[in-house]
Amino acid sequence: MAASSADQKDKYRSYLYGEGEKNTKWRFGAPPNYDVVNKLFEEGRTKIWPPGSLEEMVQNLLKTYEMELFHKACVDDFKSIDPKKFTLSLNGRKGLGLEDIKKLGGGYNPLLQSSLPEEFQIYKPSEETEDSSHRAFTTTFPRGFAVEILQVYSGPPQIVYKFRHWAYMEGPFKGHAPTGELVEFYGMAIFGVDEHMKIVSVEFFYDPGELLGALVKGAKIENYAGEMTTGCPILRSTG
Repeated sequence: MAASSADQKDKYRSYLYGEGEKNTKWRFGAPPNYDVVNKLFEEGRTKIWPPGSLEEMVQNLLKTYEMELFHKACVDDFKSIDPKKFTLSLNGRKGLGLEDIKKLGGGYNPLLQSSLPEEFQIYKPSEETEDSSHRAFTTTFPRGFAVEILQVYSGPPQIVYKFRHWAYMEGPFKGHAPTGELVEFYGMAIFGVDEHMKIVSVEFFYDPGELLGALVKGAKIENYAGEMTTGCPILRSTG
C-alpha cells in the first residue's frame, strides 16, 4: 500500500511525508513508495557517502528533485526547486522552464531529447505523454531506476557532479522482450542553487542512446499490445 502516515520518512528524500505535505497534490493520488528502489540502490551502489558529507547532501537533493518533478502535480508544492526560476537543459540545449517541460509531455520526454530524425528514434518524445512515458519505464524497470552520486567536483552555488543511473530490464519496452540484464548509464550534471539550496537550474550531460540501446536488445514480441497500466504506479519509482 502507498505511504500515508504523517510520521513516515524516506531515508534519502525530503518533502515526501509529514505535516508540510498534508495538502500536497500527488500525480497518482498519494505519495510514492520508494522501498523497492531504495533496496535496489542499497544493493547496487558503488559508493557509501559519510552522513553529513557534501556528496550525501547532493545525492539526496538529486533524489528529492526527481521525486518532486515526477510525482508532485502542482508546482506550488515543489520545495527543492524554485519553480519561478527553474530551468532544465540536456547536452547544452536551451534551458526549459517548467511550462516548457509540461508542453514536451513531462516525464522522461525532456530527458530523452534527440537530434536524430524521428524515423531513427527508439523512443519518440513527440508521441509520448507524461502517463505513457511513466508507464513505459515503470513496466520495463519494475524495481525502479536507481541513481547514485559518484563524485562531486564543486559545492554550492554551482554543484558539479558525476552520477550513475541503473536498473534491471525485467519488463518489455516498446515491443522488445525483457532481457533481465543490468541497464546503466553515466553522466555529468550541474545544479545551480540559491542561498536556500533550492535548485534554480540543472544541466545534464549524457548519451540517451546508452540507456535506450540497451532496451532494444531483446527479441521483438509478436502482437505486442503496449505497456499495460500498472495497478499502482506510485509503487514503482525513479531514483
